[in-house]
Amino acid sequence: MELEVYYGEIQSGHLEQVGYDTYCNLLDEVVKEMKGIELKKEEEIQIDLDVTSYIPDEYISDANQKIEIYQNIALCRNEEDIQDVIDEVIDRFGNMPQELGNLIDIARIKYLSKELHIEKIVTRREAVIFTFNPNTVKETINIQQLVEQYGNKIKFSAGIKPMITLEMGEKKERKLLQEITKFIKYLLRNKNNEHKKNN
Repeated sequence: MELEVYYGEIQSGHLEQVGYDTYCNLLDEVVKEMKGIELKKEEEIQIDLDVTSYIPDEYISDANQKIEIYQNIALCRNEEDIQDVIDEVIDRFGNMPQELGNLIDIARIKYLSKELHIEKIVTRREAVIFTFNPNTVKETINIQQLVEQYGNKIKFSAGIKPMITLEMGEKKERKLLQEITKFIKYLLRNKNNEHKKNN
C-alpha cells in the first residue's frame, strides 16, 4: 500500500472521519507494512481530555505539511521522538501554538501509558479517570504508596475494569496535561522500583 495514497485519503477528509487516534493506529500499521515489519496487535489507549489539540491553519496552512507533522507525532514512541518533533516543528514553523503543544503532550501521555497498560484516560468535571487492564493492574499499582502521595485526591474502583480517579481541581489545559504526565511518571517509577525489589 503506497503511503502517498493513504495521504490522499487523509486529505479527502479521512482524518476527520476516523478520528485522530484511529488515524494514528492505521498510519502505524501502514508504515510497518511498508517496512516489512510483522504487525503485532498493540494495546489501544482511548484518551478523551477536555483540551484543544490540533494544528491550527494559521500555524501550518499547507495540508501536506500538516499531515506530515500529524504523522510524526502519531509515530512517537519515546521521549527522544517527542523532542525530535518539537525541534523540527519549531525550526520549520516557529514557536508552537498551545493547541499543537497540547497534541504533543497527549502523544507523550499515550506512549507512557502503554508501559502501564492503561486502557483509557478521560476527564470528568475536575477529575481525571484512568482505566487499567485488569490482568496487569496488580503489577502496576501500589495503592498504599498512592494514598501516601496523593491522600484524598485519589479514589480507587475495583470491578471488571479497575479505575483510579484523580481529583485535579480547576486547571488550565497545559497544566492539566502536565499533572497527568507527572502522575503517570510517578506510577512508572513505583512500578520500576517494585520490579527491582523483586529481582
